Amino acid sequence: MELDFLHQLYSKFLDFFSFFIPYKKVVIDFSSPNIAKEMHVGHLRSTIIGDSMCRLFEFMGHDVLRLNHLGDWGTQFGMLIAHLQDKFPDYLTVSPPIGDLQTFYKESKRRFDTEEEFKKHAYHCVVLLQSKSPDIIKAWNLICDVSRKEFQKIYDCLDVSIIDRGESYYQDRMHEIVKELEERGFLQMDDGRKIVFIPGCSVPLTIVKSDGGFTYDTSDLAAIKQRIFEEKADYIIYVVDSGQSVHLQTIFAAAQMIGWYDPKVTKVIHAPFGVVLGEDKKKFKTRSGDTVRLIDLLEEGLKRAMDKLKEKERDKVLTAEELKAAQISVAFGCIKYADLSHHRINDYIFSFDKMLDDRGNTAAYLLYAFTRIRSIARVANINEDKLQKAAGTTEIILDHEKEWKLGKCILRFPEIIQKCLDDLLLHTLCDYLYELATTFTEFYDNCYCVEKDRQTGEIVNVNMWRMLLCEATAAVMAKGFNILGIKPVQKM
Repeated sequence: MELDFLHQLYSKFLDFFSFFIPYKKVVIDFSSPNIAKEMHVGHLRSTIIGDSMCRLFEFMGHDVLRLNHLGDWGTQFGMLIAHLQDKFPDYLTVSPPIGDLQTFYKESKRRFDTEEEFKKHAYHCVVLLQSKSPDIIKAWNLICDVSRKEFQKIYDCLDVSIIDRGESYYQDRMHEIVKELEERGFLQMDDGRKIVFIPGCSVPLTIVKSDGGFTYDTSDLAAIKQRIFEEKADYIIYVVDSGQSVHLQTIFAAAQMIGWYDPKVTKVIHAPFGVVLGEDKKKFKTRSGDTVRLIDLLEEGLKRAMDKLKEKERDKVLTAEELKAAQISVAFGCIKYADLSHHRINDYIFSFDKMLDDRGNTAAYLLYAFTRIRSIARVANINEDKLQKAAGTTEIILDHEKEWKLGKCILRFPEIIQKCLDDLLLHTLCDYLYELATTFTEFYDNCYCVEKDRQTGEIVNVNMWRMLLCEATAAVMAKGFNILGIKPVQKM
């Protein structure tokens, strides 16, 4: 029994459950900011949850396509370019910075709603954009490039990899969608619009507007068809807020009605999430009532993480490089974990004070626990080679209840991962990691791993079976952190 336990515990126990899970092509649509607008706190959840879901499927060896469905096409860009022609003469050679672009966008919307001549000019720019007029496309590309560079700063902070594939990518495919729906008799005319009624859905999809333009319905149908037929996806997961549930369910139902996919073969899933609330339990806003810019939120996280580390006087024992690494680990790890540790469907209250608290179920507590576990082998002068050799030769003596409790907790990791794959709820993994860390603390407080002479402080005995338990705990925590997108450090 004990030898079997060791085999499971250390000899590739992290992989034994993957052999019977078939390889899948998984498309995950997440983050999805709008071009010419800054990313705000509303994009935080989709970005963090989507990245973690990608990591979960990648951990299992699946082929994951991480897609950023950018809002980069449509009437708003005709409005913006028309306004830039009036207010920003260099619009063909350089784009305004993202903050100015957002201001220009608001101004263009106001003019569009109040000035008839400007509205006509904006529509003309839309026509030129859709017909790919060189000058208009050049201006549009400059706007997109500036926006993407700003988005990338956020993704770099959060260590998120994603492929941009905005609505513009599907423009040519939208014409094919209209043609297919017309040929198959699904389209109906309604006040100049071309619409599709879906059985069981209360609101029809608008495929072509009365002015001949396409809609979000059209681009979303083109996107799902491309993902099914060109990407050959087995799973398509939309990490989009709960407010889009009716729209997405209608898109999915339409794709089934048209015959693009069989839900028994291809899984198309909406993974909804709640909103981020302030500590007043209202939508998270700045004091002036504006939406919180995501870059400001991340910078505030870095500042507060450093303050916390200095409060604990870590700046006196860590090198400048180690302190910086700890700051980044704590700041972004705590922001991610605070989100992922809550049930995805629920709203959650954003509180730096709570997420940076190193007591309770927080990333700060887990990161400190992890560095403590890693330091045990370091103090005992035992490297990875010694541990691997010990795994094959050490007699395991599990004679303490806390050893058994920790061992059994470690072996639940595959079951936890499978549950997360089944329901796409990451808080289960967070709860497990917290349980593992607290179970380890019980074990460590009751079972000596390294015994020292009380007078000299010299190491007199190393319990290798317990060192293996320490190592297995750290290995599972590291895998869990990776899935959550959290980067632990060796010293904190």
